Amino acid sequence: MSEVAHKEEALEKLKTAKVIAVVGISPNPQRPSFFTTEKLLRKGKHKVYFVNPKYAGTEIMGIKVLPSLKEIPEKVDIVNVFRNPAHIEPIVSEAIEIGASVVWFQPGSENMEIVKKYKEKIEFIYNACIGIEAGYLE
Repeated sequence: MSEVAHKEEALEKLKTAKVIAVVGISPNPQRPSFFTTEKLLRKGKHKVYFVNPKYAGTEIMGIKVLPSLKEIPEKVDIVNVFRNPAHIEPIVSEAIEIGASVVWFQPGSENMEIVKKYKEKIEFIYNACIGIEAGYLE
């Protein structure tokens, strides 16, 4: 994975967020979705939900995995996406549907056509890694 620079505006969103949904979480510690989310959890600043239909009902890092964003029982501030860019449009649609504030595309999951299509409906963060930004949290 290429190194992604720290982004002040991304950090600000992370500082003010209370609830984060991680879409595409994997139980494999070698996967970016696992080790990046682990960094976020270590900070202990956010309520974190995991979404991945493939692992729904199981637990990863002690957190129950949900089948969809719609299963999250509270308002989501950041939908953090670890998915192939070809598969993100339904995630963005669901994020808008549940009233999430921001869709954060992890490096490698960005799809600029989707950003352009939905930028009037939801805010996007890309070219920033939530794990790197979490390192700047107090």
